[in-house]
Amino acid sequence: MGDGYRIFDRVLVRRRGRKRAGEEAALYLFREGANGIKERLLDINRQFPRVFAMGPLMAADVVGVKPDTFIAGDDAVLLDEEQLPLKDKSCDLILSNLMLHWVNDLPGALVQVRRALKEDGVFLGAMLGGETLYELRQSLLFAEAETTGGASPRISPFADVRDAGDLLARAGFAMPVADVEKLTVSYDHPLKLMRDLRAMGETNALLGRRKTFSRKDMLKVAIEYYFKHFSNEEGRVLGTFQIIYLTGWAPGPGQPKPLRPGSGKVRLKDALKR
Repeated sequence: MGDGYRIFDRVLVRRRGRKRAGEEAALYLFREGANGIKERLLDINRQFPRVFAMGPLMAADVVGVKPDTFIAGDDAVLLDEEQLPLKDKSCDLILSNLMLHWVNDLPGALVQVRRALKEDGVFLGAMLGGETLYELRQSLLFAEAETTGGASPRISPFADVRDAGDLLARAGFAMPVADVEKLTVSYDHPLKLMRDLRAMGETNALLGRRKTFSRKDMLKVAIEYYFKHFSNEEGRVLGTFQIIYLTGWAPGPGQPKPLRPGSGKVRLKDALKR
């Protein structure tokens, strides 16, 4: 993969993943992703003899599967989801919990997943979407423009749900489905949200990020803007996480034929009833 495709500092992402282990504050977001994957998996009436899972809280009992072989490729083994350690057609089910939004080459990673699935194998993944942390993003952009006259990316970019569904199709998945859920959290102060984001390992990992601390005057303006525009009646600030759930099947015999390009995606409810 050429440097033109490198957006994220993958060394930093993996380092943060190691530090995340054991942080209770980091768990609520990953628990939400794991539960969403589990709900969708329960709607698929199948057994999966060989399962490969990536990401926090992806133990077999958490996601509700009882395979013959369960391989957990988590942060402890420094899994690099850009280079999956899987042979072609080796898995019946692949799961990914809130890791793919840090991948530099998402189309390539999805192709690897599809190749690693057996015929009619299933991929279920959760990743953060484009509306994630829009409150914090707007507050920081406003504050930096006010105090410095410019702006730099301080929140990593996330995929749009439509783009995510299209990427599944481009990667060769049959009946690709992308659906969205939102998790809204509240804090008594924006700094506590930022603290938890650090505990999660979900702060800025762009290669082009500023590597100096935010100025105190800029941070003060950002906090004031956040309270003014994104707080509830109790005075607590709100933070949004948009979670995109991806579902796709490796091509196999007996599958329904896809619709013509551009005519829409399979409905999640219909696809999961297979």
